[in-house]
Amino acid sequence: MGAVLPLLALRAFTEIARLGSLKAAAERLGVTPGAISQQLRLLEDRLGVTLFVRSRQGVYLTAAGARLYPGLLRGFEQIEKAISGLADPHDNTLTLSTVPSFASTWLVPRLGRFNARHPDIEVRVEASAKLVDFQRERIDIALRHGLGDYPGLESTLLMAPVLLPVASPALLAAGPPIHTPQDCLHYPLLQDADRADWGLWLQAHGVEADSRAQRGPSFDEDFLLLRAAATGQGIALVQDHHAQEDLDAGKLVIALDKPWPAQFAYYAVTRPQSLKRPQVRAFIEWIREEAIA
Repeated sequence: MGAVLPLLALRAFTEIARLGSLKAAAERLGVTPGAISQQLRLLEDRLGVTLFVRSRQGVYLTAAGARLYPGLLRGFEQIEKAISGLADPHDNTLTLSTVPSFASTWLVPRLGRFNARHPDIEVRVEASAKLVDFQRERIDIALRHGLGDYPGLESTLLMAPVLLPVASPALLAAGPPIHTPQDCLHYPLLQDADRADWGLWLQAHGVEADSRAQRGPSFDEDFLLLRAAATGQGIALVQDHHAQEDLDAGKLVIALDKPWPAQFAYYAVTRPQSLKRPQVRAFIEWIREEAIA
């Protein structure tokens, strides 16, 4: 008990207790659920007590965990407050975080309009697939693709893109015709990281469950899916605005004109205290206008 306890394990415990889920805590900290579980086991082994009871509905604090949680929560809140207090209220730098595909195909081409409206605000874009930890990173706004449920953070709905099946013209010219959504199954399907989008898209169009909907190489980012599709490797199901440049250039064509709204939407996410900065409010106002334009 006298040994120094690892800070990451204490942080993992606090986030699990606050969110009631190992998966949610992992997303908040930008690590895998397995890493969170490992840190929890490490802490329980060091303390010699069980901190959570696990069930199908989630995790619940034991009596020992309930005694430990309030003090740790206050401690991490004080750390966050101390770090945020270092921010210069007159600093006109605005740091954004988003995934590379959204940055390159949608955000960056439009940023010139924000710069023209607010020439005094210096925008920094960090393009990464890693989830932002607002408590540890100097990020003002994260542009996230999800369900909008971010505990402890403020989220602003921007847009819900639609999914389009796209492929290279050469691939479609050499293969069987596509008249219905089910006809896409005669081609290799290029998958998203979760292998979920094709099954949802086909289901939305009345196609019964088919194991072929989950076969094929998978990619973490839409721009990788687009490159694979442009080289004739299969049909990709991608967000409309991500594919527009390749469609305009003729590198890709729409395999079947049956778009379907994606399950997730884009949100501008920030800490509540960050909304006090006029630079943050100005950017969120601007990007909402761009999203509905």
